[in-house]
Amino acid sequence: MIRYAPLRALLGATLVSLTLAGCGTTSPASPPASPSTPPARAAAVPGPVVAQRPPTVAPGPGGLTPVFRRGTRDAGKAVALTFDADMTADQGKRAARGERFDNPALIALLRRLEVPSTIFMTGRWAEEYPAQAHEIGNDPLFEIANHSYSHYSFAGDCYGLPRLDRERIAPDVRRAFAAFRAVGARQVVPYFRFPGGCYDAAALRALAPARVTAVQWDVVGGDAFATDADAVARQVLDAVAPGSLVVLHCTRSAAPVTEDAVLRIVPELRKRGYRLVKVSDLMRR
Repeated sequence: MIRYAPLRALLGATLVSLTLAGCGTTSPASPPASPSTPPARAAAVPGPVVAQRPPTVAPGPGGLTPVFRRGTRDAGKAVALTFDADMTADQGKRAARGERFDNPALIALLRRLEVPSTIFMTGRWAEEYPAQAHEIGNDPLFEIANHSYSHYSFAGDCYGLPRLDRERIAPDVRRAFAAFRAVGARQVVPYFRFPGGCYDAAALRALAPARVTAVQWDVVGGDAFATDADAVARQVLDAVAPGSLVVLHCTRSAAPVTEDAVLRIVPELRKRGYRLVKVSDLMRR
């Protein structure tokens, strides 16, 4: 179902997690044997990528950037798991001191379980981890979507994020796409997720020149700052429905249990008959 945004998206306190990010982890343990767990997947072989043109949503009233929140009934029992790879532009010093804003073990798990996923990546993240951004952006299992370059607020007070001036919104988004091109990522889609999930009509208007479809969600994973993977898994599994779009994180230091939660979520969704798809696949239906 496609909805156009109200003047201000109202977000619950659980979304405060979207403002911080960090990752890095050790190699994950092998998942327990399960009929729901696919066999090990061979590494993607570099080569030409032939992909369908990703679907988009027509602009909203007055040319506002459209907002996609979940699939329609035609999606059937399809669910899109999305992961925000956050890094704010001013966090370079923290990265230099050893804080990790990546989560390679989570990406490895998604590959092992063969979970098609959309990674909403900031341009700053791609610059910090160019090899990982390249690998993700050239694996047909994944698609990279835009989470801004700076991860600054696009609309007012957004959980303490620095505020981006309106005239800098579209250039900031274009800068992120340029960062993806610079690392050689090819599986890039024209979708955008607002930092912190915060936006209003003015932000949608300022974003319009970037020609993207804004992508939000209808299921909050609640993984940021969580310490109980079972609780995160329950939150997702209790809320998910046909056509759902789930927001989780690829940010280990701020979302340390996401990998373990995914290890619980994916087999259960498949047991219930759900198909796991990318946002582009969900938007096609």
